[in-house]
Amino acid sequence: ATNLASYYASQGFPTALIDHDPQGSSMRWLSERSKELPPIHGVAAARRPRGGVTMSWHLRMPPEIQRVIVDAPAGVSDQKLVEIIKDVNAIVIPILPSPIDIHAASRFIEELLLVGRVRQQGMRIGVVANRVRDQQTQVYQSFERFLNTLKMSFVTTIRDSHNYIYAAGNGIGIYELWDRQVELDKSQWQPLLTWLDGAGSNTTQFQHAV
Repeated sequence: ATNLASYYASQGFPTALIDHDPQGSSMRWLSERSKELPPIHGVAAARRPRGGVTMSWHLRMPPEIQRVIVDAPAGVSDQKLVEIIKDVNAIVIPILPSPIDIHAASRFIEELLLVGRVRQQGMRIGVVANRVRDQQTQVYQSFERFLNTLKMSFVTTIRDSHNYIYAAGNGIGIYELWDRQVELDKSQWQPLLTWLDGAGSNTTQFQHAV
């Protein structure tokens, strides 16, 4: 979520990052972000608004915002899930390279298709293999076959890299690093960025849930 938000901000799009995760990782990342970098409008959606402020006012978007990234929590309940994805164009599901995580992702996707009614609402779902080491790519073969039966996209594979740890601790994204060592990381994000642009091609304000 933070890498997507920083990418769009760095490309000149007024961007918002909504953090529904009670852990607040995205908001902590945003608090570390330098004021000299392209700004990102942050919304701590997991926190209760104070001072009589309504939740709808708390979650409001400035009118100039063109890209909205929603950081969704793990294990979200059915009703909360429907609420989070209500207005999104695309849903990105990152999964880790272990049989347990892949099995959990399979069940979540089945529930998402049933509860979220994403197909009826025209939302696209894409899966990203996250924090993958070279020898782990074969783990996804059976999962990819499962996605094919659902006519769902396995968008890209993102490697396990120290560059993400550095970026997360400094309030920046992978596209805001310019060392030659991050070129491979950037190239792995390109299929996802292309896929997301296609998901929002019919609207001015794109909203993506991660």
